[in-house]
Amino acid sequence: MIGKAAGAVSLIAVGFIVGIAAVAVHARWWGLLLAVGAAIAGVLALRPGLQRVAYAAGWVVAVALAVVPRPEGDYAIASDVPGYLFLALAVALVILALATLPVRPRSARR
Repeated sequence: MIGKAAGAVSLIAVGFIVGIAAVAVHARWWGLLLAVGAAIAGVLALRPGLQRVAYAAGWVVAVALAVVPRPEGDYAIASDVPGYLFLALAVALVILALATLPVRPRSARR
């Protein structure tokens, strides 16, 4: 049990780091493509279940922190087409991670 928890915490950290890197480069066309590829490849490379959800959660937390206005009054994610596509990627990543959760079979009712 401790191994699963440590693995989940490390995947949250990895997702957070990849999310911060994606925020840094998403404004350029190649950076947006790189962010999309890295995020989706990271989720699909992991096993369905807790691993995918932990990675996606870390990635989305990084994006959510970037949406909060900075003290100067500006945002790290602009309100333009790449910015909205980037936010849509965050939503799609959560949907992908949750949609691929394994389904437990119901026990036979007596």
